[in-house]
Amino acid sequence: MKISKLLPIWTLFWLSIVNLHAQNAPSPEKIKFVRQGVRRFIFDEKLALPLASLIPEEIIGMPSMYPVKHHLSTQAEILLKNKQLILQSTHESQTSIWFGGFNPFATYSIELGHLEGNGDVGFEFTNQEKTSQFLIKVQFFNNQIVGVQQKIISQGKTLSEGAITNKGFKKGGIPQKIILQMLGSGLTVFAQSEGQIIPIGQSDFSQYLDLRKKECLHTYQSHLFVSLQSGRVEVNKVSSVLGAGMGLADIRAITYEDGEPMLDQGRLWYTMSIRGRALPHHIQGVFSMNPSLFDLKLEGIVLFDRNDGLLRNEIASHIFYDRKEKLWRGLTTGFSAYANPQEKKQLLAIEGTKDPRFGFSIMKATPFGIVGDIEDPHILYDSKAKKWRILTCENQGGYKAVMLESKDWNKNYQKIAGPVSHNSTGTSIQKIGDQRYCFSGSQEREIFIYSYPYLQSVGTLKMDLPPWDEKAGTRVWPNVVQLPDGYPFKYVALMMDRYNYPNLEGPNWTYGAIYLYHGVE
Repeated sequence: MKISKLLPIWTLFWLSIVNLHAQNAPSPEKIKFVRQGVRRFIFDEKLALPLASLIPEEIIGMPSMYPVKHHLSTQAEILLKNKQLILQSTHESQTSIWFGGFNPFATYSIELGHLEGNGDVGFEFTNQEKTSQFLIKVQFFNNQIVGVQQKIISQGKTLSEGAITNKGFKKGGIPQKIILQMLGSGLTVFAQSEGQIIPIGQSDFSQYLDLRKKECLHTYQSHLFVSLQSGRVEVNKVSSVLGAGMGLADIRAITYEDGEPMLDQGRLWYTMSIRGRALPHHIQGVFSMNPSLFDLKLEGIVLFDRNDGLLRNEIASHIFYDRKEKLWRGLTTGFSAYANPQEKKQLLAIEGTKDPRFGFSIMKATPFGIVGDIEDPHILYDSKAKKWRILTCENQGGYKAVMLESKDWNKNYQKIAGPVSHNSTGTSIQKIGDQRYCFSGSQEREIFIYSYPYLQSVGTLKMDLPPWDEKAGTRVWPNVVQLPDGYPFKYVALMMDRYNYPNLEGPNWTYGAIYLYHGVE
């Protein structure tokens, strides 16, 4: 007897609809992604959040607005003229001019008009009592930049003093701008001339003074520092910003607890790592973009508090808004452990009540038992399974995707799938149609697609003009997002490349440019 004779008509109708939907459901390996644009943001002023500035033409009442401290008996003459702040002296002098508070992850810059004679120009960060001092000086002589110096004083004692000039540095003309990128436990100094930005100095200093301490954020002040043997310094502007650095990477959509991408105010929201120089120098940035445009905007940065007195610059985060609990939650990768040999890399559960998308935010971070060489976590709540699931990469003879599962969002995870056979990076879970799939970059010149949750091979992502060439690294983050009706395309993907910024020394993970793709079935 045929089954159809045993089933009610409404049941047959329902089965036919389900079957038709299954037949028409898109399969991600059949979607074609076409590149729409590419940008490399290199200390881009449009992607910067202002903290403090000294603009000479705005100054009326300098003793109150920008207090001056002379350190020697011979004092430099200070002038405000032709929209410039001018310091000049025929004898040895040292001068500090306050211009703002301190943030150990900010980018500081000095726009120069002219330097002449012999001296230094740079930044001084100190506490109010002057018992701690962090000093970065760019040396000039006879109209040339000749080196970069660092001096660190803690509790009144000099802990470090000397050159941090890059070994490949070549003496050159006076730059238009000096850029100091502070990176919590390290820094890089750049010189900008005629649009070209060249690294001239770099340092790792946490063994002397850990500027990630909350007390530094709360008590330090920032000063323009000028020392002259004899000469003249003309300054057009001094500023500090939360900036987008010289490269962006680790792109992940901010979601709700069920993995649905957050499309708010007509914009998609992303976490990206603002690249410093190496690990642990990167910073967790938050960006937004109208998915029908390529108008990437820096909205904020997020630091992480493990209740140990430090503000941590973890990255490769997944942030979601838990609508039931009305909390911002997520996971991050504890790369800040690289600043302390005694610490171990691990995944951290993060949580906060403040919307971390805007401005300068701090989220609480807590270890939850996933310790080791594990990174790139993506978490969601599967209401059908009534389980929290994490797709992440674990180093098992190379990074490989694994799926973890727990009844609790922040503890007791067990592996249920993986490791996959292919190298994995930037693992993420996204819906195509009504079905979830897992995506992973790789070193194999492919972006792999797996079933959810058991990581069976589905295929590879089809792209014209992928974000690599024959020689470039291909471990990119796929970051595929499905859009609602009303857009001229159904899918959007932001990816990065892995081209490092030139002329830096030592470990260097300073990629990359941002690539925009639209996908159609």
